[in-house]
Amino acid sequence: LHIGGVRTALYSWLHARRHGGRFVLRIEDTDRERSTAEAVNVILEGMAWLGLDYDEGPFYQTERFDRYQECLDRLLAAGHAYRCYCSKERLEAVREQQLARKEKPRYDGRCRDLEAAPDGATEWVVRFRTPREGQVVIDDAVRGKVRYDNSELDDLILVRADGTPTYNFTVVIDDWDMGVSDVIRGDDHLGNTARQHHIFHALEAEPPCYAHVPMILGEDGKRLSKRHGAVSVLEYRDQGYMPEAVLNYLARLGWSHGDQEIFTVDELIGLFDINDVNQSASTFNPSKLAWLNQQHIMRSEPVHVARYLAPFLAERGIDPAEGGGPALEAVVSAQRERAKTLVEMADNSLFFYRRPEGYDEKAAKKNFKPEATGVLERVKAGLTALETWEAAPIHEVVHGVAEALETGLGKVAQPLRVAVSGGPVSPPIDITLELLGRDETLARIDAAVAWIQGAGAEG
Repeated sequence: LHIGGVRTALYSWLHARRHGGRFVLRIEDTDRERSTAEAVNVILEGMAWLGLDYDEGPFYQTERFDRYQECLDRLLAAGHAYRCYCSKERLEAVREQQLARKEKPRYDGRCRDLEAAPDGATEWVVRFRTPREGQVVIDDAVRGKVRYDNSELDDLILVRADGTPTYNFTVVIDDWDMGVSDVIRGDDHLGNTARQHHIFHALEAEPPCYAHVPMILGEDGKRLSKRHGAVSVLEYRDQGYMPEAVLNYLARLGWSHGDQEIFTVDELIGLFDINDVNQSASTFNPSKLAWLNQQHIMRSEPVHVARYLAPFLAERGIDPAEGGGPALEAVVSAQRERAKTLVEMADNSLFFYRRPEGYDEKAAKKNFKPEATGVLERVKAGLTALETWEAAPIHEVVHGVAEALETGLGKVAQPLRVAVSGGPVSPPIDITLELLGRDETLARIDAAVAWIQGAGAEG
């Protein structure tokens, strides 16, 4: 489930939710090689992670072959479709000749009016008999009226030689049977829509309303692909992005509501209008997505963020539910302004649940000078005497030691921070110590003092 597909699904979902419609999930799996069980599961997993719930489905096209055959027989009987016996070699030769004449390659219609199969013919495809006169007019919700001359459209294949129906055929039958009123998809399908209009009319069915959204480009101006970084939406999950941040970013990638940048999902449902989607392509900006992710981490309820953070800690061998550390939502509250992703937050929060095995070399060299032992011991004495272990009295102790030593607060807080966290960065030191708890804090101060006095400091 790639980013472009997610945005299209999101627009469809928002459109259905805003207008009280039904959002239908259909797995178009007639391409057997690509549509493995694993590939389908990735789609379902991605939709579930994003919260794009569906009202109907999933429907699988491979389970509807009898219905497609029924409609194919109808088209053949009415003369709207015909069997084509041309070999792949002949079609390729025709294509090469057309390209040599600088013509648009298309099927030349050789079998269009055959009354009987050629002698010895054992294999064929079924093509749609596209009208050769007139135009198709698509009244598109994004692009306005789009016209195609029928002379530009060739006779597309409805059923392959192996008997499997093609995308352009199956989606028409599915949209018709499922009562689909609105189709939102990428503008690379515009030409397909013109062809599908003809099939609808041949079946005496009404085409849906269409909206074709522009493609997404990488920062180099080329179509988004793996060379631009993560493409699958699950890669963003694994990199520590919140689902609502991804939805927020993709909604804004081609649509806007004034100058507003940050939206909740409920706001998107209330405000999204498919008619306001831009016609021009949008550029994917990973830095903007990371910024939005941090905004959602900061603005969301800590318990909500904690639910998504927990798996990343589990990957690092930490289970906050087992005890022996602070509540995860409290850690989120302390860390949420310092992390752009949940991966970053998890890495920065390990020290709350696991005592540092060592100290950051640069931080230790700067902050663990011999005189730091006296600073840490005075802090420990003050902390040991506290009646309540809370941030405010902890702050008073640290501030009091700095005043007593007539030094800056950083000269006290930084050695203390390295002692308890193993590195130079943590939430405010009073909040950090409160979360660690009295016993763990004092034990870590003792370990740091011993390290400074022993072989670690000498090294």
